[in-house]
Amino acid sequence: MNFYKGIDLAVQAFNQLGLPLKIIGAGPFLKSLRALAQPNIVFLGRLPDHDVAHYYASCKALLLPGAEDFGITSLEANAAGRPVIALKKGGAIDTVIEGVNGLFFHENSVESLAAAVRVFENRQFNFLPWKIRAHALKFDKEVFKEKMKKFIYEKYGYG
Repeated sequence: MNFYKGIDLAVQAFNQLGLPLKIIGAGPFLKSLRALAQPNIVFLGRLPDHDVAHYYASCKALLLPGAEDFGITSLEANAAGRPVIALKKGGAIDTVIEGVNGLFFHENSVESLAAAVRVFENRQFNFLPWKIRAHALKFDKEVFKEKMKKFIYEKYGYG
C-alpha cells in the first residue's frame, strides 16, 4: 500500500515509542492504519476547523511524516506556537527552521522518525512559543501581499 502522507511511519514509530499520538483526518487507508496501531494511538477522524485549531494549540508538536507541497499545516501549528517534527522534504524545507520552530528527520523510515521524536522528547531544543508564532507570521496573508506588491513594483518599475 502507498501511504503517501507517511502516517504509517508515524503509527509504527509511536507503536515502538509507546508515546501518545492523535491522528486527525480520514482517508482510504484509515482501516489499515487502525489495524496497525497500538492503544496509545487515537484516530480522531475529520474534524471542523475550530477543533483542529484546539488540537494545534494543545499539542506538544505537530508531526509531518510525509512531504507536503508547501507546508501550510506546519505553519498553522506554528501560528499556535507549536513546533513541528517534519520529514526534511517538500514544503517543510521552506517553512521549518531546525531549532526555531521545529526539527527534521532525514530519512523516510520508522527509525529516523523515532529518533527525531526522542530528540524532541529529550528537550534537546528549547522551543519558545512566541518565537515559533513570530516565524509563522512571516507567512501571513498581508505579509505575502506586501511582498508581492514590492516585487511587482521593483520588477516592472511601478510607483
